[in-house]
Amino acid sequence: MAAIAYLNFDGIAEQAIEFYAEALNATEVKKVKFKDFPQDPNYPLPENELNMIMESSIEFAGGKIMMSDILPSMKGITGDLVKGNHVLISLVIEDKHNLGEYFNHLSVGGYVIMPLSDTPWSSCFGTLADKFGVVWKFNSDADKFLDKVLSNKRFSN
Repeated sequence: MAAIAYLNFDGIAEQAIEFYAEALNATEVKKVKFKDFPQDPNYPLPENELNMIMESSIEFAGGKIMMSDILPSMKGITGDLVKGNHVLISLVIEDKHNLGEYFNHLSVGGYVIMPLSDTPWSSCFGTLADKFGVVWKFNSDADKFLDKVLSNKRFSN
């Protein structure tokens, strides 16, 4: 089973889906709007919510991201959406060229927190916040670093 990043949006999920699908060269995009799902006649959704995204997924480079909108009529239950750094997506890809392309595409309209560079923990690491406020971490060799540190820790104990 894989861990999948899940992003909620405040009525702009469809825009986010289009942006991420293009930026990440998606191999498959699936999306279901609330109007595509049978509605409970006792609790019909307001017209403005029917075109919002109920569930979606974007597949790319062996990864997947899922997204949806939080309905205004459900905020009494779900609470308000708060933008922040509580959601972070980590892309670990050994191919530095592909990693750089994803970094460049996702930085459009956002801002670079740390440019891609050689660091003590990775030969290619960087972070950015995209135009939707989602923070992305890029790492060409996170697994190698973790294995090395854990291996050294075992031998030093």
